[in-house]
Amino acid sequence: MTILREQLIEEIQQIPDERLPEIFDLIHFFRLGLDNVPAKSTDISKFAGAWSDMSDTQFAAYETEWQRRRQQAFVR
Repeated sequence: MTILREQLIEEIQQIPDERLPEIFDLIHFFRLGLDNVPAKSTDISKFAGAWSDMSDTQFAAYETEWQRRRQQAFVR
């Protein structure tokens, strides 16, 4: 195991249990993104219209939840 991996594990062990789901989501989706996006890709146009099949109500709910999670993630 690398030193950095060990440091990450030590940091995660210091996180309260009730916050672990947020950290898991962050790490999980980051890892999935690494599997699906080339490392040097800067073309974001492929995301254009990604939410076009959502109703306005669904998108508003998604956006509210996204903002709530983002705020929680950055609370000290």
